[in-house]
Amino acid sequence: MPHEVRKENGLLANNVDIDHLLIGPGGVFSINTKHHHKRAVWVGDDSVKIDHGKPVPYARKSRAEAKRVVRVLERYCDFPVPVEPVLVFVGVSELKVVATQLSVRVSEERQVAALAPLSGVLTADQVEQVYSVARHRQAWARA
Repeated sequence: MPHEVRKENGLLANNVDIDHLLIGPGGVFSINTKHHHKRAVWVGDDSVKIDHGKPVPYARKSRAEAKRVVRVLERYCDFPVPVEPVLVFVGVSELKVVATQLSVRVSEERQVAALAPLSGVLTADQVEQVYSVARHRQAWARA
């Protein structure tokens, strides 16, 4: 059964804004949510544009957040913890992903549920250990 860890006051540690963690047999997903109500979103290899505006660094920030999660979790777990960045757009009118090399999953909020049944990455005991570490503020403050 996947677990979700929510942020507290927008931050988990060191000014890294991690919105949610989804922890389950399919691994750990660092979820960066962006709300752009009724806006058109375009995602390229390393840039995102909202209504054809200036590029915003959402993908780069999502990767940085995932790296931070790996550092924190692996400090307290005795096994490698795979963390995949996920960029989730909420309330958009259109989401167009044209990336070919993007190392971040991109989806709309209704597609996040597809991550829950993934398996084969962590054992049930590892999921529980990761969840236990992720829930403790002190783990984030010390890493």
